[in-house]
Amino acid sequence: MLAALSAAALAMGAVSVPLAHADDLKDRRERIEDRIKHADDDLDHSSARMRRAMAALDTAQQALDSARAELEAAKVALDAARERDREMALKLEQARARLEQAQAELETGRADLSVQKDAVTEMVTSMYQAEDPHLQALTSMMSAEDPADLTWAEEGRDVVVRQETDAYDELRASEVLLEVREQQVAEAEQTVEVQREEAAAHLLETQDLTRQARDARAQVAATVSARRDARNAAAVARQRDLRELQQLKQQEAEVRQLILQRARRAAQQAASSGGGGGYTGATGSFLGWPVSGGYVTSPYGYRTHPIYGYYSLHDGTDFGKGCGAPLLAAAGGQVISKYYSSVYGNRLYVSVGAVNGKNVTIVYNHASSYTVGVGQSVSRGQTVGYMGDTGWSTACHLHFTVLVNGQPVQPMNWL
Repeated sequence: MLAALSAAALAMGAVSVPLAHADDLKDRRERIEDRIKHADDDLDHSSARMRRAMAALDTAQQALDSARAELEAAKVALDAARERDREMALKLEQARARLEQAQAELETGRADLSVQKDAVTEMVTSMYQAEDPHLQALTSMMSAEDPADLTWAEEGRDVVVRQETDAYDELRASEVLLEVREQQVAEAEQTVEVQREEAAAHLLETQDLTRQARDARAQVAATVSARRDARNAAAVARQRDLRELQQLKQQEAEVRQLILQRARRAAQQAASSGGGGGYTGATGSFLGWPVSGGYVTSPYGYRTHPIYGYYSLHDGTDFGKGCGAPLLAAAGGQVISKYYSSVYGNRLYVSVGAVNGKNVTIVYNHASSYTVGVGQSVSRGQTVGYMGDTGWSTACHLHFTVLVNGQPVQPMNWL
Protein backbone atom coordinates (compact mmCIF):
# COMPACT_ATOMS: atom_id res chain seq x y z
CA MET A 1 0.00 0.00 0.00
CA LEU A 2 2.85 2.34 0.89
CA ALA A 3 4.47 1.76 -2.49
CA ALA A 4 1.21 2.41 -4.32
CA LEU A 5 0.56 5.60 -2.38
CA SER A 6 4.13 6.68 -2.90
CA ALA A 7 3.80 6.22 -6.63
CA ALA A 8 0.51 8.12 -6.63
CA ALA A 9 1.99 11.03 -4.74
CA LEU A 10 5.16 11.10 -6.80
CA ALA A 11 3.12 11.04 -9.98
CA MET A 12 1.58 14.33 -8.80
CA GLY A 13 4.94 15.78 -7.96
CA ALA A 14 6.80 16.03 -4.70
CA VAL A 15 4.93 18.15 -2.17
CA SER A 16 7.17 20.89 -0.93
CA VAL A 17 5.27 24.15 -0.54
CA PRO A 18 6.69 27.52 0.47
CA LEU A 19 5.00 29.24 3.36
CA ALA A 20 3.84 32.06 1.11
CA HIS A 21 1.65 29.76 -1.00
CA ALA A 22 -1.04 28.61 1.41
CA ASP A 23 -3.73 28.42 -1.29
CA ASP A 24 -1.53 26.28 -3.53
CA LEU A 25 -0.78 24.07 -0.52
CA LYS A 26 -4.49 23.64 0.16
CA ASP A 27 -5.20 22.65 -3.45
CA ARG A 28 -2.38 20.13 -3.51
CA ARG A 29 -3.35 18.78 -0.13
CA GLU A 30 -6.92 18.21 -1.27
CA ARG A 31 -5.74 16.38 -4.37
CA ILE A 32 -3.42 14.17 -2.36
CA GLU A 33 -6.05 13.37 0.25
CA ASP A 34 -8.52 12.58 -2.49
CA ARG A 35 -6.05 10.07 -3.96
CA ILE A 36 -5.48 8.36 -0.64
CA LYS A 37 -8.91 8.62 0.96
CA HIS A 38 -9.43 4.89 0.45
CA ALA A 39 -6.09 4.01 2.02
CA ASP A 40 -6.97 4.64 5.68
CA ASP A 41 -6.62 1.02 6.73
CA ASP A 42 -2.92 1.23 7.49
CA LEU A 43 -1.51 -1.17 10.04
CA ASP A 44 0.78 1.26 11.80
CA HIS A 45 -1.31 1.07 14.95
CA SER A 46 -0.73 -2.59 15.66
CA SER A 47 2.45 -4.31 16.71
CA ALA A 48 4.47 -6.55 14.41
CA ARG A 49 3.78 -9.54 16.65
CA MET A 50 0.05 -8.83 16.41
CA ARG A 51 0.25 -8.57 12.62
CA ARG A 52 2.16 -11.84 12.52
CA ALA A 53 -0.36 -13.46 14.82
CA MET A 54 -3.27 -12.21 12.73
CA ALA A 55 -1.54 -13.33 9.54
CA ALA A 56 -1.03 -16.77 11.08
CA LEU A 57 -4.66 -16.83 12.17
CA ASP A 58 -5.81 -15.82 8.71
CA THR A 59 -3.59 -18.49 7.14
CA ALA A 60 -4.93 -21.08 9.57
CA GLN A 61 -8.50 -20.06 8.80
CA GLN A 62 -7.87 -20.31 5.07
CA ALA A 63 -6.25 -23.71 5.54
CA LEU A 64 -9.23 -24.83 7.62
CA ASP A 65 -11.68 -23.62 4.99
CA SER A 66 -9.67 -25.41 2.31
CA ALA A 67 -9.47 -28.61 4.35
CA ARG A 68 -13.20 -28.53 5.02
CA ALA A 69 -13.87 -28.02 1.32
CA GLU A 70 -11.60 -30.96 0.47
CA LEU A 71 -13.34 -33.11 3.07
CA GLU A 72 -16.74 -32.19 1.70
CA ALA A 73 -15.61 -32.96 -1.84
CA ALA A 74 -14.17 -36.29 -0.67
CA LYS A 75 -17.43 -37.14 1.07
CA VAL A 76 -19.45 -36.33 -2.04
CA ALA A 77 -17.11 -38.38 -4.23
CA LEU A 78 -17.16 -41.26 -1.75
CA ASP A 79 -20.96 -41.22 -1.53
CA ALA A 80 -21.16 -41.26 -5.33
CA ALA A 81 -18.65 -44.12 -5.45
CA ARG A 82 -20.63 -46.10 -2.91
CA GLU A 83 -23.81 -45.54 -4.89
CA ARG A 84 -21.99 -46.63 -8.03
CA ASP A 85 -20.74 -49.64 -6.09
CA ARG A 86 -24.30 -50.61 -5.24
CA GLU A 87 -25.35 -50.21 -8.87
CA MET A 88 -22.45 -52.32 -10.09
CA ALA A 89 -23.18 -55.01 -7.51
CA LEU A 90 -26.79 -55.12 -8.71
CA LYS A 91 -25.67 -55.38 -12.35
CA LEU A 92 -23.24 -58.16 -11.47
CA GLU A 93 -25.98 -60.03 -9.62
CA GLN A 94 -28.33 -59.63 -12.57
CA ALA A 95 -25.62 -60.83 -14.97
CA ARG A 96 -25.00 -63.85 -12.79
CA ALA A 97 -28.73 -64.58 -12.69
CA ARG A 98 -28.92 -64.39 -16.46
CA LEU A 99 -25.92 -66.70 -16.72
CA GLU A 100 -27.49 -69.22 -14.40
CA GLN A 101 -30.75 -69.08 -16.38
CA ALA A 102 -28.89 -69.51 -19.69
CA GLN A 103 -26.91 -72.40 -18.27
CA ALA A 104 -30.09 -74.04 -17.02
CA GLU A 105 -31.80 -73.58 -20.39
CA LEU A 106 -28.71 -75.00 -22.10
CA GLU A 107 -28.76 -78.10 -19.92
CA THR A 108 -32.50 -78.53 -20.57
CA GLY A 109 -31.92 -78.12 -24.31
CA ARG A 110 -29.13 -80.67 -24.28
CA ALA A 111 -31.33 -83.15 -22.45
CA ASP A 112 -34.25 -82.54 -24.81
CA LEU A 113 -31.99 -82.89 -27.83
CA SER A 114 -30.65 -86.16 -26.54
CA VAL A 115 -34.16 -87.50 -26.07
CA GLN A 116 -35.18 -86.26 -29.50
CA LYS A 117 -32.16 -87.88 -31.13
CA ASP A 118 -33.03 -91.17 -29.49
CA ALA A 119 -36.64 -90.88 -30.71
CA VAL A 120 -35.66 -90.10 -34.31
CA THR A 121 -33.14 -92.92 -34.32
CA GLU A 122 -35.71 -95.31 -33.02
CA MET A 123 -38.33 -94.19 -35.55
CA VAL A 124 -36.01 -94.39 -38.55
CA THR A 125 -34.65 -97.72 -37.41
CA SER A 126 -38.14 -99.10 -37.02
CA MET A 127 -39.17 -97.84 -40.42
CA TYR A 128 -36.23 -99.36 -42.19
CA GLN A 129 -36.48 -102.59 -40.22
CA ALA A 130 -40.03 -102.95 -41.48
CA GLU A 131 -39.02 -102.16 -45.07
CA ASP A 132 -37.47 -99.32 -46.98
CA PRO A 133 -40.27 -96.91 -47.97
CA HIS A 134 -38.79 -96.56 -51.42
CA LEU A 135 -38.75 -100.36 -51.94
CA GLN A 136 -42.32 -100.53 -50.64
CA ALA A 137 -43.36 -97.91 -53.17
CA LEU A 138 -41.63 -99.83 -56.03
CA THR A 139 -43.36 -103.09 -54.98
CA SER A 140 -46.71 -101.31 -54.91
CA MET A 141 -46.20 -100.04 -58.44
CA MET A 142 -45.23 -103.48 -59.70
CA SER A 143 -48.25 -105.14 -58.10
CA ALA A 144 -50.79 -102.44 -58.83
CA GLU A 145 -53.82 -103.71 -60.75
CA ASP A 146 -55.18 -100.33 -61.68
CA PRO A 147 -54.14 -96.68 -61.56
CA ALA A 148 -56.08 -96.09 -58.33
CA ASP A 149 -53.95 -98.66 -56.53
CA LEU A 150 -50.84 -96.99 -57.90
CA THR A 151 -51.96 -93.55 -56.68
CA TRP A 152 -52.78 -94.90 -53.25
CA ALA A 153 -49.37 -96.53 -52.94
CA GLU A 154 -47.61 -93.30 -53.99
CA GLU A 155 -49.46 -91.27 -51.43
CA GLY A 156 -48.61 -93.77 -48.72
CA ARG A 157 -44.95 -93.55 -49.62
CA ASP A 158 -45.06 -89.72 -49.47
CA VAL A 159 -46.57 -89.80 -45.98
CA VAL A 160 -43.87 -92.09 -44.68
CA VAL A 161 -41.08 -90.06 -46.27
CA ARG A 162 -42.62 -86.79 -45.00
CA GLN A 163 -42.72 -88.14 -41.45
CA GLU A 164 -39.06 -89.06 -41.73
CA THR A 165 -38.20 -85.60 -43.09
CA ASP A 166 -40.17 -83.79 -40.37
CA ALA A 167 -38.39 -85.79 -37.67
CA TYR A 168 -35.00 -84.80 -39.10
CA ASP A 169 -36.09 -81.13 -39.45
CA GLU A 170 -37.18 -81.00 -35.81
CA LEU A 171 -33.93 -82.57 -34.76
CA ARG A 172 -31.96 -79.97 -36.75
CA ALA A 173 -34.04 -77.13 -35.28
CA SER A 174 -33.31 -78.40 -31.78
CA GLU A 175 -29.60 -78.51 -32.59
CA VAL A 176 -29.69 -74.88 -33.84
CA LEU A 177 -31.57 -73.79 -30.69
CA LEU A 178 -28.96 -75.53 -28.61
CA GLU A 179 -26.21 -73.62 -30.44
CA VAL A 180 -28.05 -70.36 -29.71
CA ARG A 181 -28.27 -71.21 -26.01
CA GLU A 182 -24.59 -72.09 -25.93
CA GLN A 183 -23.85 -68.65 -27.44
CA GLN A 184 -26.11 -67.03 -24.83
CA VAL A 185 -24.21 -68.78 -22.07
CA ALA A 186 -20.90 -67.61 -23.51
CA GLU A 187 -22.16 -64.03 -23.74
CA ALA A 188 -23.53 -64.19 -20.19
CA GLU A 189 -20.20 -65.50 -18.93
CA GLN A 190 -18.40 -62.65 -20.71
CA THR A 191 -20.82 -60.09 -19.21
CA VAL A 192 -20.25 -61.49 -15.73
CA GLU A 193 -16.48 -61.29 -16.23
CA VAL A 194 -16.70 -57.67 -17.45
CA GLN A 195 -18.90 -56.73 -14.51
CA ARG A 196 -16.51 -58.49 -12.14
CA GLU A 197 -13.50 -56.63 -13.55
CA GLU A 198 -15.31 -53.27 -13.38
CA ALA A 199 -16.34 -54.00 -9.80
CA ALA A 200 -12.73 -54.84 -8.89
CA ALA A 201 -11.44 -51.62 -10.49
CA HIS A 202 -14.18 -49.60 -8.79
CA LEU A 203 -13.32 -51.21 -5.47
CA LEU A 204 -9.79 -49.81 -5.78
CA GLU A 205 -11.22 -46.38 -6.61
CA THR A 206 -13.56 -46.52 -3.62
CA GLN A 207 -10.70 -47.54 -1.34
CA ASP A 208 -8.66 -44.58 -2.64
CA LEU A 209 -11.58 -42.21 -2.05
CA THR A 210 -12.03 -43.64 1.43
CA ARG A 211 -8.36 -42.95 2.14
CA GLN A 212 -8.72 -39.41 0.79
CA ALA A 213 -11.73 -38.79 3.01
CA ARG A 214 -9.81 -40.13 6.01
CA ASP A 215 -6.82 -37.91 5.20
CA ALA A 216 -9.15 -34.92 4.71
CA ARG A 217 -10.71 -35.51 8.12
CA ALA A 218 -7.25 -35.69 9.67
CA GLN A 219 -6.29 -32.46 7.87
CA VAL A 220 -9.39 -30.73 9.20
CA ALA A 221 -8.53 -31.85 12.71
CA ALA A 222 -4.95 -30.60 12.31
CA THR A 223 -6.02 -27.23 10.90
CA VAL A 224 -8.61 -26.83 13.65
CA SER A 225 -5.80 -27.29 16.14
CA ALA A 226 -3.56 -24.87 14.24
CA ARG A 227 -6.35 -22.31 14.09
CA ARG A 228 -6.93 -22.65 17.83
CA ASP A 229 -3.22 -22.13 18.50
CA ALA A 230 -3.15 -19.12 16.14
CA ARG A 231 -6.23 -17.66 17.81
CA ASN A 232 -4.65 -18.08 21.24
CA ALA A 233 -1.43 -16.47 20.01
CA ALA A 234 -3.42 -13.56 18.58
CA ALA A 235 -5.25 -13.15 21.89
CA VAL A 236 -1.93 -13.06 23.77
CA ALA A 237 -0.50 -10.54 21.28
CA ARG A 238 -3.60 -8.41 21.59
CA GLN A 239 -3.31 -8.35 25.39
CA ARG A 240 0.32 -7.29 25.11
CA ASP A 241 -0.66 -4.57 22.63
CA LEU A 242 -3.36 -3.33 24.98
CA ARG A 243 -0.87 -3.16 27.85
CA GLU A 244 1.56 -1.22 25.67
CA LEU A 245 -1.22 1.12 24.54
CA GLN A 246 -2.12 1.71 28.16
CA GLN A 247 1.51 2.48 28.94
CA LEU A 248 1.58 4.85 25.96
CA LYS A 249 -1.47 6.68 27.29
CA GLN A 250 0.24 7.13 30.62
CA GLN A 251 3.34 8.52 28.93
CA GLU A 252 1.27 10.86 26.80
CA ALA A 253 -0.69 12.01 29.85
CA GLU A 254 2.56 12.92 31.58
CA VAL A 255 3.76 14.89 28.56
CA ARG A 256 0.37 16.56 28.25
CA GLN A 257 0.64 17.74 31.85
CA LEU A 258 4.07 19.13 31.03
CA ILE A 259 2.60 20.96 28.02
CA LEU A 260 -0.25 22.40 30.07
CA GLN A 261 2.18 23.53 32.76
CA ARG A 262 4.24 25.35 30.15
CA ALA A 263 1.07 26.89 28.73
CA ARG A 264 0.02 28.14 32.16
CA ARG A 265 3.44 29.58 32.89
CA ALA A 266 3.50 31.30 29.51
CA ALA A 267 0.06 32.76 30.16
CA GLN A 268 1.10 33.96 33.61
CA GLN A 269 4.27 35.56 32.23
CA ALA A 270 2.28 37.27 29.47
CA ALA A 271 -0.23 38.59 32.01
CA SER A 272 2.45 39.86 34.35
CA SER A 273 4.32 41.59 31.53
CA GLY A 274 1.14 43.11 30.16
CA GLY A 275 1.73 41.60 26.71
CA GLY A 276 0.02 38.86 24.81
CA GLY A 277 3.21 36.88 24.06
CA GLY A 278 3.74 34.37 21.29
CA TYR A 279 2.40 34.45 17.73
CA THR A 280 -0.94 35.93 16.74
CA GLY A 281 -2.35 35.52 13.27
CA ALA A 282 -3.26 32.98 10.59
CA THR A 283 -2.11 29.42 11.21
CA GLY A 284 -2.49 28.05 7.67
CA SER A 285 1.23 28.30 6.96
CA PHE A 286 2.60 28.66 10.45
CA LEU A 287 4.48 25.35 10.26
CA GLY A 288 6.87 24.20 7.58
CA TRP A 289 6.82 20.70 6.12
CA PRO A 290 8.59 18.26 8.46
CA VAL A 291 10.00 16.26 5.51
CA SER A 292 11.38 18.09 2.49
CA GLY A 293 9.85 16.58 -0.64
CA GLY A 294 7.82 14.14 1.44
CA TYR A 295 4.43 12.78 0.44
CA VAL A 296 1.38 11.90 2.50
CA THR A 297 0.88 8.18 3.02
CA SER A 298 -1.97 8.30 5.54
CA PRO A 299 -4.06 11.30 6.57
CA TYR A 300 -5.26 12.54 9.93
CA GLY A 301 -8.74 11.41 10.90
CA TYR A 302 -10.99 8.78 12.43
CA ARG A 303 -10.97 5.26 11.02
CA THR A 304 -11.71 1.65 11.86
CA HIS A 305 -8.63 -0.26 12.92
CA PRO A 306 -7.98 -3.03 10.37
CA ILE A 307 -7.12 -5.61 13.05
CA TYR A 308 -8.76 -4.62 16.30
CA GLY A 309 -11.86 -3.22 14.66
CA TYR A 310 -12.33 -0.23 16.97
CA TYR A 311 -13.10 3.25 15.63
CA SER A 312 -10.39 5.67 16.70
CA LEU A 313 -8.47 8.79 15.76
CA HIS A 314 -5.33 8.60 13.66
CA ASP A 315 -3.96 11.66 15.43
CA GLY A 316 -1.39 12.75 12.88
CA THR A 317 -0.42 12.81 9.24
CA ASP A 318 2.00 10.19 7.95
CA PHE A 319 4.72 11.27 5.54
CA GLY A 320 6.92 9.01 3.48
CA LYS A 321 10.14 9.59 1.62
CA GLY A 322 12.46 6.75 2.51
CA CYS A 323 14.46 5.35 5.37
CA GLY A 324 16.97 7.85 6.68
CA ALA A 325 15.32 10.92 5.17
CA PRO A 326 16.04 14.03 7.32
CA LEU A 327 13.26 15.19 9.64
CA LEU A 328 13.04 18.97 9.84
CA ALA A 329 11.89 21.24 12.64
CA ALA A 330 8.55 22.59 11.38
CA ALA A 331 9.09 25.70 13.55
CA GLY A 332 11.56 27.08 16.03
CA GLY A 333 11.07 25.86 19.59
CA GLN A 334 12.41 23.79 22.42
CA VAL A 335 12.61 20.02 22.87
CA ILE A 336 10.53 19.17 25.91
CA SER A 337 10.47 15.37 25.77
CA LYS A 338 12.21 12.48 24.03
CA TYR A 339 11.64 8.80 24.76
CA TYR A 340 11.06 5.40 23.18
CA SER A 341 7.55 3.97 22.97
CA SER A 342 6.91 0.40 21.88
CA VAL A 343 3.95 1.83 19.93
CA TYR A 344 5.37 4.99 18.34
CA GLY A 345 9.03 4.05 18.51
CA ASN A 346 11.40 7.00 18.98
CA ARG A 347 9.33 10.09 19.89
CA LEU A 348 10.29 13.75 20.03
CA TYR A 349 8.17 16.62 21.42
CA VAL A 350 9.06 20.17 20.41
CA SER A 351 7.19 23.09 21.99
CA VAL A 352 6.93 25.97 19.53
CA GLY A 353 5.32 28.36 22.00
CA ALA A 354 2.02 30.22 22.12
CA VAL A 355 -0.03 30.66 18.96
CA ASN A 356 -3.14 32.81 19.28
CA GLY A 357 -2.96 32.34 23.02
CA LYS A 358 -2.67 28.53 22.94
CA ASN A 359 0.36 26.32 23.39
CA VAL A 360 1.42 24.44 20.24
CA THR A 361 3.60 21.34 20.34
CA ILE A 362 4.77 19.25 17.41
CA VAL A 363 5.54 15.54 17.75
CA TYR A 364 7.78 13.30 15.63
CA ASN A 365 7.33 9.51 15.74
CA HIS A 366 8.98 6.30 14.44
CA ALA A 367 12.32 7.98 13.76
CA SER A 368 15.42 5.84 13.52
CA SER A 369 17.17 8.43 15.73
CA TYR A 370 17.12 12.10 16.76
CA THR A 371 19.96 14.62 16.68
CA VAL A 372 18.63 16.84 19.48
CA GLY A 373 17.90 16.28 23.16
CA VAL A 374 15.54 17.51 25.86
CA GLY A 375 16.00 21.19 26.67
CA GLN A 376 17.72 21.96 23.39
CA SER A 377 16.40 24.78 21.23
CA VAL A 378 15.84 24.17 17.53
CA SER A 379 15.34 26.51 14.61
CA ARG A 380 12.92 26.20 11.73
CA GLY A 381 14.20 23.82 9.03
CA GLN A 382 16.88 22.30 11.28
CA THR A 383 17.41 18.54 11.01
CA VAL A 384 16.13 17.00 14.24
CA GLY A 385 16.27 13.31 13.28
CA TYR A 386 15.94 10.71 10.54
CA MET A 387 12.98 8.81 9.20
CA GLY A 388 12.68 5.22 10.44
CA ASP A 389 10.25 2.43 11.23
CA THR A 390 10.66 1.96 14.97
CA GLY A 391 7.68 0.93 17.09
CA TRP A 392 4.46 -0.27 15.50
CA SER A 393 5.38 0.53 11.92
CA THR A 394 5.14 -1.32 8.63
CA ALA A 395 7.64 0.84 6.74
CA CYS A 396 9.84 3.86 7.20
CA HIS A 397 7.68 6.96 7.64
CA LEU A 398 7.06 9.95 9.87
CA HIS A 399 3.91 10.13 11.94
CA PHE A 400 3.66 13.90 12.51
CA THR A 401 1.32 15.22 15.17
CA VAL A 402 0.32 18.79 16.08
CA LEU A 403 -0.97 19.36 19.63
CA VAL A 404 -2.85 22.49 20.65
CA ASN A 405 -2.97 22.72 24.45
CA GLY A 406 -2.15 19.01 24.47
CA GLN A 407 -4.94 17.92 22.07
CA PRO A 408 -4.25 16.63 18.54
CA VAL A 409 -5.49 18.69 15.59
CA GLN A 410 -5.34 18.34 11.80
CA PRO A 411 -1.66 18.95 10.93
CA MET A 412 -2.39 19.90 7.32
CA ASN A 413 -4.27 22.98 8.52
CA TRP A 414 -1.00 24.26 9.97
CA LEU A 415 1.36 23.50 7.07
